[in-house]
Amino acid sequence: MIDAIIIGGGHNGLVCACYLAARGLKVRVLERRSVVGGAAVTEEFHPGFRNSTASYTVSLLNPKVIRDLKLVEHGLRITERPYANFLPLDDHQFLKVGGGLAATQAEVAKFSRRDADNLPAYYAMLDRVATVLKSLLLETPPNVGGGIADILQALKVGKRFKALNMAARRDVLDLFTKSAGDVLDRYFESDPIKACFGFDSVVGNFASPYTPGSAYVLLHHVFGEVNGKPGIWGHAMGGMGAITQAMAKEAIARGVEISVDAAVSRVVVKDGRASGVVLEDGTEIEAGLVVSNLNPKLLFQRLLDPAAVGTEFNQRIAAYKCGSGTFRLNVALSELPRFTCHPEPGLHHASGIIMAPTLRYMEQAYFDARSFGWSTQPIVEILIPSVVDDSLAPKGRHVASLFCQHVSPTLTDGRSWDDHREEVADLMIDTVTRFAPNFKASVIARQSHSPLDLERKFGLVGGDIFHGALSLDQLFSARPVLGYGDYRTPITGLYQCGAGTHPGGGVTGIPGHNAAREILRDL
Repeated sequence: MIDAIIIGGGHNGLVCACYLAARGLKVRVLERRSVVGGAAVTEEFHPGFRNSTASYTVSLLNPKVIRDLKLVEHGLRITERPYANFLPLDDHQFLKVGGGLAATQAEVAKFSRRDADNLPAYYAMLDRVATVLKSLLLETPPNVGGGIADILQALKVGKRFKALNMAARRDVLDLFTKSAGDVLDRYFESDPIKACFGFDSVVGNFASPYTPGSAYVLLHHVFGEVNGKPGIWGHAMGGMGAITQAMAKEAIARGVEISVDAAVSRVVVKDGRASGVVLEDGTEIEAGLVVSNLNPKLLFQRLLDPAAVGTEFNQRIAAYKCGSGTFRLNVALSELPRFTCHPEPGLHHASGIIMAPTLRYMEQAYFDARSFGWSTQPIVEILIPSVVDDSLAPKGRHVASLFCQHVSPTLTDGRSWDDHREEVADLMIDTVTRFAPNFKASVIARQSHSPLDLERKFGLVGGDIFHGALSLDQLFSARPVLGYGDYRTPITGLYQCGAGTHPGGGVTGIPGHNAAREILRDL
């Protein structure tokens, strides 16, 4: 009999499988799609054009996971972005962030000398808080109501915060409870730098940058590193699928059986214990334990009998907040976009290109989406990976990822995203064209993913790239439900290893790593 079944062959599922197999367990991964990788895949969306279909950039992938799973030995190569972001503003002005502190200060000084001088203090504040929180990423949250082990873990966490001076403790409180806008307004006066930094607070977060708690989402994006350099963003050569294909190679080398086109319809529970799964074709597979890499809503609302976990727990799962307001486009281009403010080809084409000039613009985009279903002036980030990776497009051509916000995760008044997908895709293309007049004419082909498409294709409920909002009530010990923040569930032998557990979303591998450790402890 199989020791462990893992539902979902996304990156966290593969990571969990590798760690379990390394300890001698017989592990089988069941993936609904015809390719493993979940949302971290590279696919051809037009003849000759390949791109990272959903997840599209690297920074949060944990170095320990990279080392332990021998991803470099399996061919993974990550190249760094020369700049973090490029922000076109109008026909003449732009802001570049990255390339070192001095370079960023010179750019910011074009708009405010005071803001340029304040940059070191802002970076130092983020580093202080991020250093403490990064130390908790590979930890299992203390489980409220648990035993002595959880009490000791809570004390261990408390000591880390006690070691901070009072100013740093206040910074932690600010970043967990305040809005990104409030934090940024404290440090800066000019709109461009606040927009560049504030963009991270709405990435995958269906909220205004002035929504309380959005400062944590900003912080969540500074936890990462690339090639040992903290705070850097990068590109996986061959696209995001290169990460999960390397993970799959290591899993197979450790004896893991990977099955694609193997959709699970039900988790089997006997005498209060998970004992296997039933596939959509009726095949039943027995196992000593079951691990879910799915969004918690999919696991508990679709694959389990509600009676198995009880009314109160089901109510909590029903209230678990999902929906990131994301619209995702992949486009094939005949040429690079020529931005009116910076038309010549350059390093800015290899950065994250943000079309959202102010925090107020971002806030209005959110209000519009809440009121009408999508923003008439949306937030768009473009990444053009073919600038640094010529394997993705024919010579002289390019591919681009458009990460667009805000759109409502679900439409009201009887409307469906299937009826409005291409209309909104046109709007996103037109938004970029306002800054780069040649863009629309250069689009050879496009692939559009509404929130509904992201849910159907990748299991991202409401299009939520984080498998659940990163709000204070859904973090650490409370992710996904208080009392089960330790990767376990109310059902013996059923575990979770996906981004709906600590520390949340992004291509990190950490939930899979941590869940495997807890499973092995139980065994």
